[in-house]
Amino acid sequence: MNAALDIAARATEALRFKLLADYLPAWIALYDARTQVCLFANRGYAEAFGLSEADILGKTFAEVIGPEAAALIQPSVERVLSERVAVCYERELPAADGTPRWIEVHLIPQLGADGEPVASCVLINDITKHRLAERQVRESEARLDKFMQATVEGILFHKEGITTDVNPPCCELVGYTLPEMVGRHVLSFIAPDELAKVKEVMRAGRELRYETAVMHKDGTRIPVEFIVRTLERDGEKLRMTIVRDIRDRLASEARIQHLAHHDGLTGLLNRAAFMDRMAALMRRAERKGEMLALLFIDLDNFKRVNDSLGHLEGDQVLTTVSERLVGALRGSDLVGRFGGDEFVVLLSDLESRADIVVVLEALLSVVEVPVKADGRALSVTPSIGVAVYPDDGKQADELIQHADTAMYRAKARGRATYQFFEAALAETALRDLVLEAELAQALTRGEFELFFQPQVEATTGQLSGAEALLRWRHPQRGLLAPDSFIFVAERHRLMLALGEWVMREAAATARRWREQGITHSHGPMRIAVNLSRMQFHLDGFAETVRRVLADTGAMGQWLELELTERMLIEDIAHAPATLAQLRAQGLTVSVDDFGTGYTSLAHLTELPLDKLKIDQSFVARLPDDVGAQAITRAIVQMAVGLGLTVTAEGVRTAAQWQLLAGWGCQQFQGELVGAPMPAAEFEAWVKAR
Repeated sequence: MNAALDIAARATEALRFKLLADYLPAWIALYDARTQVCLFANRGYAEAFGLSEADILGKTFAEVIGPEAAALIQPSVERVLSERVAVCYERELPAADGTPRWIEVHLIPQLGADGEPVASCVLINDITKHRLAERQVRESEARLDKFMQATVEGILFHKEGITTDVNPPCCELVGYTLPEMVGRHVLSFIAPDELAKVKEVMRAGRELRYETAVMHKDGTRIPVEFIVRTLERDGEKLRMTIVRDIRDRLASEARIQHLAHHDGLTGLLNRAAFMDRMAALMRRAERKGEMLALLFIDLDNFKRVNDSLGHLEGDQVLTTVSERLVGALRGSDLVGRFGGDEFVVLLSDLESRADIVVVLEALLSVVEVPVKADGRALSVTPSIGVAVYPDDGKQADELIQHADTAMYRAKARGRATYQFFEAALAETALRDLVLEAELAQALTRGEFELFFQPQVEATTGQLSGAEALLRWRHPQRGLLAPDSFIFVAERHRLMLALGEWVMREAAATARRWREQGITHSHGPMRIAVNLSRMQFHLDGFAETVRRVLADTGAMGQWLELELTERMLIEDIAHAPATLAQLRAQGLTVSVDDFGTGYTSLAHLTELPLDKLKIDQSFVARLPDDVGAQAITRAIVQMAVGLGLTVTAEGVRTAAQWQLLAGWGCQQFQGELVGAPMPAAEFEAWVKAR
């Protein structure tokens, strides 16, 4: 009875052990020490090798794990049995799906009563998760190491402020070697004025991006950006800082900021920045009751530099002029460029207008010095308009407008000079603005017409030609001569359209007269047309004339183009080529108002001209003025000697006619011959003769 109970108890105990073993996460098996036959295996052990708990019993160790694996671990088994000690080892166990699997194996000897091993207990733990985690850590650290070596940005690790690792770019940035940096406190590399900021970031342990500065080994301050992160490396919690050199970025930002406020060519303040600073200085001047002076500077005939030498040389001239302006002024004065060849200067700390004049004279003298461009010396001159604060305006826009108005008046006075603003100039400017709008409308409304003044031969009195004179039949002001509107037209480039209209109308009239048989004894009668300087200096002017002739069906021989001495001397380098192109089309070229002092006698030999017209200011003083006689006679004889036809303007008396004809003057024009007449009246006058 007791034996049966003992057997039952053992069976129950064995069942409990099996249940416990099956639910343990470890794999458990028991092998006979002598035969190495499996005596027990829990469910996990059996399934790990693709067997059931029943099938695995009675199989040898080699049959269960395979002969290759058995041979591999046989030394460990023998050690357990011979030395009677537990042995632990790891090995990779191939899984059925091919994924890696690692196990930790414990072999534990089971000894009998005599101390001899009777069995070996196998206890296996699946450590795949741990090994995969370790692999990921190692791979992550390897990637980090590669990144640290490959990246161009500095990377530094520190633990509680002590540097533990630094990559080569970081060493290069601060000028220290790796051994010199490792072990030092990171704050020893920070610029002194940035220590408080960096300390606070370290104390708070925040992960952020911010700008600061480090010190190079040679003492140079280097602006940088820190990107701070916290991570674990080799089991330690570290702070990683990416150190990014931002010197180039800050320089680019500074350049962009500079360009936003300065002219890209000269480096002077641009319009927006000048206006901002000007407004601030005006507010200060208002508080302190101070005087300011705004100078508006425009370079005379600068377009000729661009047209003749190109924009690169023109830019060099502008740069040189800007340097001279800055050099002639004080550091407290503002200098700006509004575009093109327009410069502005704001003078402060002035006691009186006399101080302004001193500056103006200095600016005129330094700007007038020849500028080297394209290997030659070019002379540029400034016209300067001046508006004084607060007398001439208390707002920035108002001062600039008034200085601009004064500048145009300076140009009208002969250029290379200055003009202070006056109240009368503002009234004139307003009238000019209204007149400009009316001129544009007059062209579209057909309010312009040509009058014609006859020209006759000195010896016979026969008609030789006519000069076309522009008139404007203003709807309110009546018939206007050019003196009342040409200045405004030339200032605002309306002269280009108006000048072409005059040329077209004269060409069309010449063709009509030809068809009507209105000629002179030597052939078709020429109509003389006055050119504006803007027209003559326009690129491709000769081509414009060619197009006008083609459109109107007129011949070049029917037109004469009159240019003033100033127009020729302003473009003496290129005038000969333009004149030659015009004469090649059959046109006659004459110099109008000769003797007013702009063209040297030597220039007459250089220019391809046909005719010279003596200015009426000389003729009006004849025959009584001895000086006028000497000058006029010399001009006539010189022109005749050069083979030029000479026309005298403004002939009013028979005595003037007789005197001029005796000197060799070939043609006359003036009241004695006939006053300017509308086309129909002129045609009737011709027929009546």
